[in-house]
Amino acid sequence: MSEQHIPASTITITREAITVPAGFVPASMGEFFIGNNGPLYLRHEDRPGDPQGPLVQLGFRVERRHCNPMSNCHGGMLATFSDMVLPMSIHRKSAEVGHKFLPTINLQLDYLSPAPLGSWVQGEGQVLRVTRSMVFAQGLVTADGVPAVRISGIFKIGKPFVMGGAPGGVPGG
Repeated sequence: MSEQHIPASTITITREAITVPAGFVPASMGEFFIGNNGPLYLRHEDRPGDPQGPLVQLGFRVERRHCNPMSNCHGGMLATFSDMVLPMSIHRKSAEVGHKFLPTINLQLDYLSPAPLGSWVQGEGQVLRVTRSMVFAQGLVTADGVPAVRISGIFKIGKPFVMGGAPGGVPGG
């Protein structure tokens, strides 16, 4: 049996309109791995004087292509998303780190509940400690407000970069 090759230029992918909660804007992820698995949306609000620092949330709407055969978001997609939530939070909450690349050293996930097809998934991270060369962080991912994934991660502080090729691009991890 031979495989037929279909040129990428002949494939058209259509998507339904995605509704997102107020305050979220599309996060430019470029053409890299995460850019092909989104779209992801960012909500970033400065909160001067708040000891928690700025509000930084990342989210996405679960589409069919994100799902396993049970119509729940695949654990691999939730892991990928979680691996973006913490670095993007760190970039915006830690002046020490700023926009430096954060390769993942360790990422621990506890899956708490499913994220069904159509649900709004969002995550928020907290910086626990910054050393000279590493950052320790934790976070929570929810699906329609229900805790879905608990995250803990360690990231190496790398070189400065800008993703998206323009000022205001979104650094990833």
